[in-house]
Amino acid sequence: MGLLDRFRGGVARGGSVLRVGSGNGEDARYLAEWVRTHSGVEAYVEPKTTVTDVTVVLIAADGEWTRRVVGERGARRLAGDLRIPVYDVRKTGYPQRMRDHDARKRIERKRALERDLGEL
Repeated sequence: MGLLDRFRGGVARGGSVLRVGSGNGEDARYLAEWVRTHSGVEAYVEPKTTVTDVTVVLIAADGEWTRRVVGERGARRLAGDLRIPVYDVRKTGYPQRMRDHDARKRIERKRALERDLGEL
């Protein structure tokens, strides 16, 4: 069984990568690549809501993050297959580095907007 072959929905005919969420395997490939290209990645499982199914947020050591819908079983399997820690966000909350990263990005966007407006 391959790295991504255990996500919900099973392996599609022809040996293609299985599905995560409602995608066609693109989300699973994206998340695997994201983990490969970032250091210190941890997974935070977010509960199902009235709007979305269970999601996973991958957070790197520098606070950069990405989110995808993975379904009930997909998140823990993903983390296990990718060999990264997984946490329940309802119990742990989000790490401070994620909030710090978002704050830095807001400041950068504000400065860029001010610079662009100043050039007009």
